[in-house]
Amino acid sequence: MLKIQQTTPLTELDHLVFSRIVPQDHYLRQVVSHVDFECFRPPLDEAYSHSGRPPIDPVRMLKIHFLGFHYKLSDRRVMVRAQTDIAFRWFLQLSMKDMLPNHTSDTYFRQRIGEERFEKVFQAVVTQAREHGLVKDRLRIKDATHIHTTAADVTAMMLVAQVRNRLLHAAKPFFAQWVAEQHTALETLRQTTLEFSDDQRLTSRVEFLRDIATQLRKRVADLPEDAEPNRLAMRKRLNNALALVDKLLVDHWDPKAGDRLASGVDPDARKGKHGGFFTGYLLDIAIDSDSEIITGINVLPANGAEAADAVTLIEKEEKVQGNDVEGLSIDGAGFNGPVLRELTDPNGLNLDVTVPPPERQSRMTFGPERFTLTVIDRDVSELACPNGQTTRKRNIHKHGDRYEFAASQCSKCPLRKECLEKPESKRGRTVIKNDYEVEYERVKLKATTPQYAVVRREHGKVERKLGELARHHGNRLARYRGIVKTLVQSLLTALVVNVKRIVKLMGAKNWEMANSGQPVRAELAAG
Repeated sequence: MLKIQQTTPLTELDHLVFSRIVPQDHYLRQVVSHVDFECFRPPLDEAYSHSGRPPIDPVRMLKIHFLGFHYKLSDRRVMVRAQTDIAFRWFLQLSMKDMLPNHTSDTYFRQRIGEERFEKVFQAVVTQAREHGLVKDRLRIKDATHIHTTAADVTAMMLVAQVRNRLLHAAKPFFAQWVAEQHTALETLRQTTLEFSDDQRLTSRVEFLRDIATQLRKRVADLPEDAEPNRLAMRKRLNNALALVDKLLVDHWDPKAGDRLASGVDPDARKGKHGGFFTGYLLDIAIDSDSEIITGINVLPANGAEAADAVTLIEKEEKVQGNDVEGLSIDGAGFNGPVLRELTDPNGLNLDVTVPPPERQSRMTFGPERFTLTVIDRDVSELACPNGQTTRKRNIHKHGDRYEFAASQCSKCPLRKECLEKPESKRGRTVIKNDYEVEYERVKLKATTPQYAVVRREHGKVERKLGELARHHGNRLARYRGIVKTLVQSLLTALVVNVKRIVKLMGAKNWEMANSGQPVRAELAAG
């Protein structure tokens, strides 16, 4: 068992002060009553060595984070407030004589625990909610919102400067003299290009960056191997900075490249559109519709595949909780053939998916659904038109096949005006048969049923939950830089929001049982 730093045992005076000052109905007392923080100890203890100096109790550190994220306090402010707030001290089980850790301990704690263990803690809260009988498997509702990064929108010139400065800073511990020479060369470059156009100055700076990156790679290759931890960390930072240069150069020489670098300060951030354009990340969550407990959470780049993440959220929950989710509601982003197939696969997740289909565009000609496809073998298929003409001439399309009818087949067809958008054209009809036509038609058919309207009315629950995370607990803005740290922030925020929901639901449940004359503990034990 992990040995932790000893704190002063609570005295009778401590207990007296706590009982007199912290009301019995205080929120933190309700948290302790309904949520067992000790069950989080195993994944937290995994991050610590069982030899050496005893660490600060990791459960207490988690509670400090809980207070910070619940009350929207910084690492420094939560420690300052815990010095004088008796309710905080009671929650942390600190005596009046105990000193709080330095606020920098919070940073080290987050780095040590890491996103995988915080994910385990988050899922442990969901498990407790299930044990209380709160979480059901009837329906999950998924949606995403944006997280702004602290890195501001930058011009192409500023982006090059950020990446260059990051590279030189990472190289300085190894090649201080060489870095000083590059700063001198850069100042000379600035002076000689003052009268150049913006495009010319940008090109000159990109070439300068590419040149120093080439020089630096040769120098790094000659460095001796070093097992000292600090040197290894610095070497890793240098390699990451070089990789960032490669990414910038690829983006620069291919203006149409997707997934473009948006910031040299926060290189994981991307530009995306969620209402309006922004730089940062997407916060993606799934909630249980019955309890409104968050059951899955993830952070994606701003241009990330939001629809495909539905599979990740459900698979992760079912793997940890051992449950079988029955249904899923997604917004319009879920109208995605490959994702719909994976979600509804009878041999896979086998979910009843509810997605609003796009509005049908009115058309005056026959749609692809009027053409019948017959698969002859694996490599040969035949398409028949409403007039009985057939073709096997096809080309591979993005998500299907493109079939072409010969001009001679369409020239004297009596349905020509109903089939071709330009009947006067001398070309035959072209039809694209989508590989996911079955999935799309199933979604469109479901949208006409009463059950669809019922499920869609529940979708507002996840939007309110996202608003609670973003506005009430500060998750609209990334506290830290990097997608991993932003995920840790979001997991801790979701933990706080879930605990709030458990407290509320359990309080209502206990009140209902108390007023119905049923024994509370027996009911809770039955789950």
